[in-house]
Amino acid sequence: MMEEKYIICEDSLEGIFTAIYDAYALREEHGHLHVQVGEEENYRLFAVYLHSQPDIDKTNKVIRTLKDRLGDHVYGAVCRAAASSARDKGDAVYHTVVDGITAGHGRRTMENLCDPYVNRTFQLARYTANEVHRELEFIRFQELEQGILYSRIGPENHVMPFIMPHFADRLAPENFMIHDENRGVFGVHPAHKEWYLVSGIEEGTGEIQEKARYSDQEQKYQEMFTLFHKTIAIRERYNRRLQQQMLPLRFQDYMVEFLQK
Repeated sequence: MMEEKYIICEDSLEGIFTAIYDAYALREEHGHLHVQVGEEENYRLFAVYLHSQPDIDKTNKVIRTLKDRLGDHVYGAVCRAAASSARDKGDAVYHTVVDGITAGHGRRTMENLCDPYVNRTFQLARYTANEVHRELEFIRFQELEQGILYSRIGPENHVMPFIMPHFADRLAPENFMIHDENRGVFGVHPAHKEWYLVSGIEEGTGEIQEKARYSDQEQKYQEMFTLFHKTIAIRERYNRRLQQQMLPLRFQDYMVEFLQK
């Protein structure tokens, strides 16, 4: 019986794709290989643990292979699953790639839902996509004194790479910034330039928020929008349960019409 091998990687797309590259480089049976995102508290008996460091060259090779062999549809689903907050996403994505390339399902990989790993990848990708869709609807930008459009979000999954292209296309002439508070990640878009992500500045986040003051015009718009929101409400048809079903509380915490008293 072969020993189980766990390749521990960073919680990022680059980390997972590098681990997949390293798993294939071992040239062993995929059945006893696993990709694990982050360390675990209790190690398994009779198992070997390997560590994989993110490598941009390996990542790009995996991306090219996925697009060429599996197509954009499967590649997109894999990326959305890798952006999930689930702990088992690394193994699900890895074995989904194995199902598509090694098992030969190719561009129809995501249709093979009888495979537990493909099924799990499908579920994670769908959950991330649903959250992206909601963020695109519910996100609120507020103008700061410097003229920068600023927004706070608190998503469960790493949706920033999926929502930034949307707003960069529609707000191309604007300087805007989206802050993912759960991950300490900022999506920054300079006017008429390419957007980029900034991370690793959690210590200064509180100071940034304190110094970020709204412009006078923004405060007036907030008051008017809040008044409009209250005015159009029909008290007799108020349904708190339905509202939370369509607009969960975790989104309301970042929407100006629910923050204003």
